[in-house]
Order: sequence, then structure tokens, then C-alpha cells
Amino acid sequence: MSLENRVLSGYVPQHIAIIMDGNGRWAKKRSLPRTNLKNIALVCNEIGIKALSVYAFSTENWNRPKEEVDYLMDLPKEFEETFKGKFKEKNIRVMFSGRRDRFPEHVIELIERVEEKTKDRTGLILNICFDYGSYTEITDGVKEIVKEVQSNKLSIDDITPEIIGNHLYTKDLPKLDLMIRTSGEERISNFLLWQIAYSEFYFAKKHWPAFGRKELFKALDNFQKRNRRFGGLKE
Repeated sequence: MSLENRVLSGYVPQHIAIIMDGNGRWAKKRSLPRTNLKNIALVCNEIGIKALSVYAFSTENWNRPKEEVDYLMDLPKEFEETFKGKFKEKNIRVMFSGRRDRFPEHVIELIERVEEKTKDRTGLILNICFDYGSYTEITDGVKEIVKEVQSNKLSIDDITPEIIGNHLYTKDLPKLDLMIRTSGEERISNFLLWQIAYSEFYFAKKHWPAFGRKELFKALDNFQKRNRRFGGLKE
């Protein structure tokens, strides 16, 4: 049985996340595109994955050199141009998770335009984490919960892990099954810290621009061989 057929005959995760590492100078040296996100999203949609979260710009990326920040600020425009056509045809929805108060106005307008255009689509949800950091996400969620307690919409005893999860950016997405990081690095870098509690990890040696369909299926095949116990005992 081929790799793809083996994966498709097993449990396909409902939500995967990718830390797209190795995007910059490595790709430039090899004349590779800095992002192959469109292709990976189309494959995920094709095989029935419900949500794909990708780390596009972290809250710490503002500390990078100006030319890198300027490039990252252009990513939403690049996404909009790249995603036309096939994304509409395949019914893919795009959402952005993260802060928006530090972006130029034209970037905010573009993000809102993309979300509005795609909000009613029922295929894969592509969650682009842009100016995202888990510390900020969880802090903002806690602040919202405190406001609801202060306004008597919630009591302290009402606060549960489910309530906290419902105040995070990913509240409308399935639980995270699999976290992938490319380029051989083995760290999480403040990405989806709450959501990864019972997800599996896969660290790919390939840099993101070279992480294609075959590499994705290798990660899914590896995932399917795991014995997921969720804190309990399971043979």
C-alpha cells in the first residue's frame, strides 16, 4: 500500500498546526518561493482535514531587522493574491488569529476583507496566526473572563478549562491533533501553548519551502502510528 493510501485509510487529524521554519535566506539561496502555504492548504482540504493553523508572524518578530518585518507585513497581500481562484473553487475559509492593533491600516483592511470574503465557506479553515503569541492570546482571554465576572455574566466557579478555551482565538476550531515544525528545530516558540496539551509533535528536517505533499503525508503517517492515551492507559 502506498504512503498516501495508508494515511487515507487511517484517522486523518481534524486540526494540524505548522511552525513554518526555514522560510527566509535558505529559500532565497535556492530560488525557492518563501511560502508554499497554498499547496499545503489545498492538500489538507483534499484529504479532509478541517483546520490548518500556521505560524506566519509572531509577537516577537517585531524585533527582527526592518527589511524582514517589512516583508512580513506584505504577507497578507501575498496571501490574498495567491489564494484567489483555487481557494474559492475548493471552498476554503481564511481567518487570522493574533493582535491587530500594531498593523498599518492597509494591513488591517486587507485581513478583514479576506475574512469577510471567505467567512461562509465550509471547507478547510486556514488559520493564519499573524502577530500571534500564546502568552498574549491567553492573557487577552483571561482579561475577557475577568470582565465577564465583574459584570456578573460569569461567577468564579463557572471558570473551567472549557470556558478558557472558549475565550481563545481558536475557539471555533477543532481540538489540535498534530503540531509540525519544519527545518529540524525542536521547540514550540510560544505557539498554541494551551491548544497543544494533548496534541502530537512532529519535527521535520526539511525547511518550509521544501515541505511538500510527500513530507506532509510522512508527518501524518507518523502521527497515525502514535498511541494517543490522553493521560490515561490505553493498549
